[in-house]
Amino acid sequence: METLSIPTQVILAIVTPALLVVLFTRITFNRYVALLLTVALFAASVYAGYTHRWWIYILDAASLTVGFWYASHMKARDKKSAS
Repeated sequence: METLSIPTQVILAIVTPALLVVLFTRITFNRYVALLLTVALFAASVYAGYTHRWWIYILDAASLTVGFWYASHMKARDKKSAS
């Protein structure tokens, strides 16, 4: 039985992966490690059976891409302001 409504799942699928990539980038100082950690976290949740809809996977992947792009942009901006 699912406890979250579909609109809530969609909002979380759009926002959460991108925020996790950015957060892990700030913690590890490496956007590739951050992406790997986020993908591993979501793969574990899928394996545990928390997600059942394929279009949620697509939203997660799109959000991961946006988060990775923003983390790359953020790192470039930080390097530019440091010099």
